[in-house]
Amino acid sequence: MTALPTRKLEAYRYADIDALRDVWDGLAQPERVEIAAQQRLQQIWLPSGDEVDIRRVEMTLQKGATARIFALNNAPRYGRFELDVTMHEGADFALYGANIGGGNSTLEIVTTLRHIAPGATSHQTVRSVLGDKATGSFLGKIEVAREGQQTDAEQSVKAMLLHRGATANAKPELEIYADDVKCAHGATVGELDRNQLFYAAARGLDPASARALLLEGFVGGLWGDIDGDDLGIADLARATLHKVAA
Repeated sequence: MTALPTRKLEAYRYADIDALRDVWDGLAQPERVEIAAQQRLQQIWLPSGDEVDIRRVEMTLQKGATARIFALNNAPRYGRFELDVTMHEGADFALYGANIGGGNSTLEIVTTLRHIAPGATSHQTVRSVLGDKATGSFLGKIEVAREGQQTDAEQSVKAMLLHRGATANAKPELEIYADDVKCAHGATVGELDRNQLFYAAARGLDPASARALLLEGFVGGLWGDIDGDDLGIADLARATLHKVAA
């Protein structure tokens, strides 16, 4: 492994370096995944349950390949999901990820998507729900090479803060060398709507249950495109939301 990173590195500007130091020596090299031409991959990333939960993946999509990643990041101390994806001609990649945490947790989803050939598409949807003094971040870099004409790349990043001490960071980055591309990104940070909370309370829900109900609507759409068994990711996300909303 290389030396322990510092916050001077852009990809680690919001990281919990102390937590990272505790596991750095034993941290494995990135998992390498290659999807053959015209093949399809779906992965569901569930939390490990460890205080510090780090997952690093380097993925290559060959011509016409498709990948769908569904990720729940809720580590109690520090959770970091890293994805470095290279897309060949006509490849299609999508990420649906959630950072959900309270306490003093630091949760990050960090992606680099490389469009190196014509006609590749990528869509990233990330939702964060943060309570207490939690910090949730999304750093997403999209690189489009000169050969990456007709690229279609989109990022949608939204965060919900439940307490004044919580922090959300979103840093989209575009590096484009082709001229026939569609690249869009949007990032918003907000709080639960007071009127919606009032209506939920009027229907007999206590405040914590009302918050949890609204948060389920905010996050639940992430899992709608899972093909087959969701491995419990929706239930686990719901349970984490109820804990944070309490």
